[in-house]
Amino acid sequence: MKLKPLSDNVLLKRVEESAVTAGGIVLPDSAKEKSSRGEVISTGPGKLNDDGSRSEMKVKKGDVVIFESYAPREVKLDGEEYLIVDQSSIIAVVED
Repeated sequence: MKLKPLSDNVLLKRVEESAVTAGGIVLPDSAKEKSSRGEVISTGPGKLNDDGSRSEMKVKKGDVVIFESYAPREVKLDGEEYLIVDQSSIIAVVED
């Protein structure tokens, strides 16, 4: 199966943060917060404007992004967990 987001929605796969702190302490799973970083798996075509045109998507497949922590809707497909967020809930694109 494949998920294809609609409108200006973005399908993400959560990118896990390191389980070791800067001081070398290993954190157990119960102490870790959920990451607010994700890799873009796919995007919708863009939001439909009043004039019938579509707004441009600012992210693309493969981008690593930071999103608002309250924003994602969690979805499971074929045993994998994905997140769906509105493009407006994406705060930044992580660049190397």
